[in-house]
Amino acid sequence: MSVSQPLITPSVVAVVGTGAMGAGIAQVAAAAGHVVKLMDNRPEAAAKAVAGIQAQFGKLADKGKLSPDAAHAASARLIAVENLADLADAALVVEAIVESLEAKQKLYRDLEDIVGADCIFGTNTSSISVTAIGSALKRPERLAGLHFFNPAPLMALVEIVSGLATDKAVADTLFATAAAWGKTPVHARSTPGFIVNRVARPYYAEALRILNEGGADCATLDAIMREAGGFRMGPFELMDMIGHDVNFAVTRSVWNAFYNDQRFLPSLIQQELVDAGFLGRKSGRGFYDYREGAERPQAKSAVAQGVPDSIVLHGDSAAARALADRLHERGVAYTWGEAQDGRLAEAGDAVIFVTDGRTATRRASDTGIANTVLIDLALDYTSATRIAVSTAQSCWAPAVGSAIGLLQAAGFAVSRLGDVPGLAVMRTVAMLANEAADAVNQGVCDAAGADAAMRLGVNYPRGPLAWADAAGLPVICTVLTHLGQFYGEDRYRISPLIQQQVSAGKKIHDR
Repeated sequence: MSVSQPLITPSVVAVVGTGAMGAGIAQVAAAAGHVVKLMDNRPEAAAKAVAGIQAQFGKLADKGKLSPDAAHAASARLIAVENLADLADAALVVEAIVESLEAKQKLYRDLEDIVGADCIFGTNTSSISVTAIGSALKRPERLAGLHFFNPAPLMALVEIVSGLATDKAVADTLFATAAAWGKTPVHARSTPGFIVNRVARPYYAEALRILNEGGADCATLDAIMREAGGFRMGPFELMDMIGHDVNFAVTRSVWNAFYNDQRFLPSLIQQELVDAGFLGRKSGRGFYDYREGAERPQAKSAVAQGVPDSIVLHGDSAAARALADRLHERGVAYTWGEAQDGRLAEAGDAVIFVTDGRTATRRASDTGIANTVLIDLALDYTSATRIAVSTAQSCWAPAVGSAIGLLQAAGFAVSRLGDVPGLAVMRTVAMLANEAADAVNQGVCDAAGADAAMRLGVNYPRGPLAWADAAGLPVICTVLTHLGQFYGEDRYRISPLIQQQVSAGKKIHDR
């Protein structure tokens, strides 16, 4: 078999486990031209999965997304079987069974005596070590991770995960096969969480920490991450959708696998939800109440303030240029100043900075500027509809009103957070980038793979490393340094890769 060639169609692909993931993978393989044999140890489950997939092909044909002939042909390639012996002619066996090391090892051990010598084993595990699964096999080199994301027919990403014994040719064949199936594959090494489930941890963890510290409520933080950060869903609504039992279990799994590294520390808030049975949408309650008649809380926005009499903008940052454009579009007068201390703007007596990871109170103390107001990072300050702010304890109330008035005059809804370090978007992006950089530095994946995985696997608006490059690696480094100083925790240690690139004056993607 050629290293760079996909599996030849119509070779047989077997899918063991026909739940949502297994059925989705089977649909993808059948649509790509393979004969697909489905098996499940639950009575009639495979047959029901075949019928369900065939119905999906019919719907695609009805919508004009698939020709009737193609839908019929794909449906005809689906076969439900009852015994492992029926999989003897498979070129690839994908398992999507229960997340149990012992169950996966037993399945593939049994299959080794049934399938041919060239058959590839592709486990869809999302959290179990591929190396550990392969350790029970006579030929572990034929096993690799083939990790799809739910729903498999729609999600583009597939992680190709190599265990310690995985043959490179096997991983390359799976990579080429996934690409031939219309997916975007990325190579990963078998380490806890692979790419996505590892790098995504800070998206939940930093929001949970802000909530725990009383910095803001769930609805406000979710709105900030959507409307300023550009994320499709906020962290709390996303955890509710995933299910807290699942999300908390993944966090604990990664935390345990990294020997209780503080960077992956689970949240007591989420544990309480799990203990209470408040698992999110599926149970009717989570961070939000989904029961009939329940009222959804709204994000908190500052009350309207008047436009300040004096507005002075400073610097040539993306935030300054966007603020100038937004004010100009709305006919609000401003002037340009020449301050060299990093300030973004002055509004009346308020001095506004973009957060650098210090609290507003600490920054006011360090600079001697009592009326310090901080704003959060935004994916795009030009199009963002909301911005988060925090104020120093020494900031006078009229100065706070002037700062808020300036931002409202520029068209932002303003959410005032408690004086938490790094605010919301900035600290989250910094930690996402830090974790992605560590994954690259440790050889789990390359920078392009990390960014693609997070964009395609969890729909981030921008890859975290590309975002760090755009914001400026020195900025990310400074934010992480200040977070570490504030909390005094190893959690915010800076990835060696970020440190190296900052010292070299290069971006992550310059490597």
